[in-house]
Amino acid sequence: MLLDQNSLGPQLDFSPFETLPLDWKSFKQSTTKETLQRIQNAEIIISNKVVLSRKTLQQAKQLKLICIAATGCNNVDLQAATDMGITVCNVKDYSTASVVQHVFAVLLALTTQQAAHQQAVQEGKWQTSPFFCLFEQPIYELGGKTLGIVGYGTLGKAVAHVASAFGMKVLLAQRPDSSSAQPNRLPLHQLLPQVDVLSLHCPLTPVTQNLIGTNELALMKPSALLINTARGGIVDEHALATALQNGTLAGAAIDVLSQEPPGNRNPLLQKNNPNLILTPHVAWASVESRQRLLQQLAQNIAAFLNGTPRNVVTP
Repeated sequence: MLLDQNSLGPQLDFSPFETLPLDWKSFKQSTTKETLQRIQNAEIIISNKVVLSRKTLQQAKQLKLICIAATGCNNVDLQAATDMGITVCNVKDYSTASVVQHVFAVLLALTTQQAAHQQAVQEGKWQTSPFFCLFEQPIYELGGKTLGIVGYGTLGKAVAHVASAFGMKVLLAQRPDSSSAQPNRLPLHQLLPQVDVLSLHCPLTPVTQNLIGTNELALMKPSALLINTARGGIVDEHALATALQNGTLAGAAIDVLSQEPPGNRNPLLQKNNPNLILTPHVAWASVESRQRLLQQLAQNIAAFLNGTPRNVVTP
């Protein structure tokens, strides 16, 4: 049973599930009340963002497997699932190419001022320029710049690899939850003053909540750029909005917010800032990425049915 098919988006082929020996049901979305009703007799459920709390799981009398249609598991009470003997599996590394592509798309948009130059043409400024080109906004190269990465897992490593192709120097932050020094990594307070670009790829945990706040932003160069394709909440949104408005940070590209969908009172939505690129949590969402996600979900279910669960997550 898939509880929230629409959250996976359009253009997908669900045929990988047709070969599984299951009486398959799919719902476009599920409210809390609907979820309580739908999972009562289900043995296997797939959830992307539907919250499966202990109270909710207690209504599932036959549930054996929860497949999370994501890497993050914060929508499932893992301890409750373990207590009830329910296996939980997630999907991994399916969106790497999509996220890396997004990181450099927004980084290049910021450094080339692509939107500003396009707007200038639309406003007729190029057409009336006395020269063959229009020097409307400064353009900067990535070559020779320093990229700082927080979170050096699969995504962080892939971003570092592409950065090296642009001729960037890469610095790695020490794990925020590490109590001892790590080779070739810098504590955050030492890394931030050195970077021209900071890219976040760590999970949202109590340790990384507001990891980048007022003090951290103040350590960065006024010419630096911040990119967050990880999770909302890692960046203090009020602090970031203030830094962008005050010009103490040159720009930012944010794909995730602390509340999604965001409320109109989110500080990053309050004022038009040309140096802020705000996208609606789509870094992961290429068609190819989402199709790989479906394939992994089907593989997780098949492995469980064969008695060899894969990608199992525990509390």
